[in-house]
Amino acid sequence: MSDRFELHSPYQPSGDQPQAIARLIEGVQAGEDAQVLLGVTGSGKTFTIANVIQAVQRPTMVLAHNKTLAAQLYAEFREFFPNNAVEYFVSYYDYYQPEAYVPASDTYIEKDASINAQIEQLRLSATKAVLERRDVIVVASVSAIYGLGDPRMYLSMVLHLSRGERIDQRAILRRLAELQYTRNDLNLTRGTYRVRGDLIDVFPADSESDAVRIELFDDEVESLAYFDPLTGSIQRRVPRLTIYPKSHYVTPRDTIRAAVEHIRAELGPRLAALRAAGKLLEAQRLDERTRFDMEMLQELGYCSGIENYSRYLSGRNAGEPPPTLFDYLPADALLVVDESHVMTPQLRAMYRGDRSRKEVLVDYGFRLPSALDNRPLKFEEWERLAPQTIFVSATPGPYELGRTSTIIDQVVRPTGLVDPEVEIRPVATQVDDLLSEINRCAALDQRVLVTTLTKRMAEDLTDYLAEHGVRVRYLHADIETVERVEIIRDLRLGAFDVLVGINLLREGLDMPEVALVAVLDADKEGFLRSEQSLIQTIGRAARNLHGRAILYADSITGSMQRALAETDRRRAKQMAYNAEHGITPRSITKAIGDLIDIGRSESGTTRRGQQAKVAEPQGDYRKLNAKQLGQLIAKLEQEMYRHAENLEFEQAAKVRDRIHAVRESALRGDAVDVGVG
Repeated sequence: MSDRFELHSPYQPSGDQPQAIARLIEGVQAGEDAQVLLGVTGSGKTFTIANVIQAVQRPTMVLAHNKTLAAQLYAEFREFFPNNAVEYFVSYYDYYQPEAYVPASDTYIEKDASINAQIEQLRLSATKAVLERRDVIVVASVSAIYGLGDPRMYLSMVLHLSRGERIDQRAILRRLAELQYTRNDLNLTRGTYRVRGDLIDVFPADSESDAVRIELFDDEVESLAYFDPLTGSIQRRVPRLTIYPKSHYVTPRDTIRAAVEHIRAELGPRLAALRAAGKLLEAQRLDERTRFDMEMLQELGYCSGIENYSRYLSGRNAGEPPPTLFDYLPADALLVVDESHVMTPQLRAMYRGDRSRKEVLVDYGFRLPSALDNRPLKFEEWERLAPQTIFVSATPGPYELGRTSTIIDQVVRPTGLVDPEVEIRPVATQVDDLLSEINRCAALDQRVLVTTLTKRMAEDLTDYLAEHGVRVRYLHADIETVERVEIIRDLRLGAFDVLVGINLLREGLDMPEVALVAVLDADKEGFLRSEQSLIQTIGRAARNLHGRAILYADSITGSMQRALAETDRRRAKQMAYNAEHGITPRSITKAIGDLIDIGRSESGTTRRGQQAKVAEPQGDYRKLNAKQLGQLIAKLEQEMYRHAENLEFEQAAKVRDRIHAVRESALRGDAVDVGVG
C-alpha cells in the first residue's frame, strides 16, 4: 500500500488549468490561509484540485453542500486516485426526524431515523483512514461539523493484535463487547463476531467486504487473517491488525461512570429550578427520563439519545465545541470547499436552527441544559478548526472574497467553449418571444431551460407552453431526488424539450444538450436575480457550442450589469486564448447514463473496483424510497446468508452483487434525505 497520492488520468492539464494548478500549489506551500479558485462550468475544477493534491501530498477534506454532489465528487476522485484512500462522509440517515416539542399544540415528536448501514460503514472507514494513512481524501457534507465521538477516546478503545501475542480468549471477547460488537455464531454480519473453538471471526464495522479471523493456541495468537465472510476463503494473512470500535461514540467504562455522576449532579439543581418556577410537570418529566437514561448507561454503557450527554462523555466544559470530523484531521490537512457560495452559508446556518429546537426541549423538561452542547459547530468555531482552505466556485461569495486577495481564474475550458452570448429583450413580449425561440430550438433538437420568479408563474407558463404544442416539464422543490434525476435524464434524451423551474441553478444541472437559457423578469432584483444567481443560470448553457442566454428585462439592474460584465470578461479571455492557440470550440459530450450511474466508471466497475456481475435483472431501484431500499437490502441479505449457510456460495455471491447495486442507489442520494448533512 503506497502512502503517496498517485493521480491516474488520460488527460493532461490544458486551458487555464496549468496556471491555476501552479498558483494553487504555490499558495499552499507558502502557507496561505485561504485561496479562491474561480472556475467556470466545464473548466475541470475537480481535475485541477486532484493535481494540487498530488503535488502537495497532504490529507484532504472536500466539503460539498448536498449528498448528490458529494457522491459525484467521491466517484470522480476515486477514478483519479484508484490506489489511494478516497472516503465518503455524509449523514448516515436515509430519513431523520429530530426530537422536538411544539408548545402551541403540546406535541412531543420523538426522534425517528432510518440509518443507512452502508453509509455508516463508509463513515467509520473514513475516520479509520484519516487516523491510519496520509494518502486520504474525505468527501464530506455539512455532517462534518456535527458532533462525533472524541477521537482520543475512539483511539484509546481500538483493539491491536499481533501474531505471537499472549492474550486470553475471554479478554478478546470482553474487548469486543466494549467496542459494541455483538456475538452471533450463526450469522456473521458487519459489527458482529462469532466463536468456534479457538477461532474468533470478527466482521469489522468499518469494512465493506473483509472479515478478520483470529486463531488462538492456548493463550497465544497463532495466526491473523482477512477472509471473505461469504465464502470463508482466506484473502491474506497478516502479522498484526487493528479492530476499530463499532461506533464513533464508544466510551470506556470509567468514563461512563464519571459521566453518570456528572448527569446526576446537574439533574438536582435543574429539578429544583423547575419546581421553584412552578413547572412541576416539566420537573417530573425530566426526572423520569434522565434517571432512566442513567440506569441504561450504568447497565449497558449506552442509552437512546446518548449524544445528548456528549459533553460529559467527552469531558468538555459547558459551551465548548463538540468533537467533529475536523478533530480527526491531521494539523497539515488541506480543505477544499466546493461550490463555496452555497456551502459557506450552509455552514453558518446549521447552529442556529439546532439551538432553537433544543432550547424548547430544555425549557419544557425533555432534556437537561447540557444537551445544548450536543450541536453542530458555530461558524466561528469552524473557522478556527478549518485548515488551509481552497474555496471553489464559479461565483465566489462575499465571505470567500473577504478571506483572501488570492483569486485564481480558471475560465478557459479545455474544449475551447466560450461563455454563452447574452441578449436582453423586453418583458412585455417575453412569453410570445420565448415561445418562438423554443420552437426554433426544438426544430434543431436543442433543449431549453426557463427560470421564473414564482411557483405559480412556472405552473402557468408550463400550461401555456403545453397548450401551444411544446413538450415541456416543470421542476420544483417538492420533487424528490430520484424523480429530479429522471426528469433531467429525460430532457437530455429528448423526451421533452423545455424544463421550467424557479431556481434551476441549485440543482447542479450538467446538460450539454441545453442551448438556450431564458430568465424571465430578470430585472426583479433579489436573491433569484442576484449577480451570483444570474451568472450561475447563464452558465447552464455554457456546455453547448451554440449556447446562449436571454434575459427578459425592461431595465438593467446592478446585478444584471455585474453579471453581464463578468460574462463579457470571461468571453473575451476565452476567445483570445482560442485565437492564440488555434483552438476550435467543440461541445462537451457526456454519456446520458453518467448522470444516473455516478458510482461507476466507464468500464463498468463499481466504487470499490469490483466488476458488476449481477446475473438477474437489477430492477429500477431509483423508484424506491429510503424505507423501501432498507427493506429490500435486509431481505436480500437474509437470502444471501441463507445461501451461504447452505454452502451455495455461487448463488450467495450473485445476491451480494445485487445488494451492491441497491446500496449504490442509496449512496447516490436517491433515497429521501430530510436530515442533517
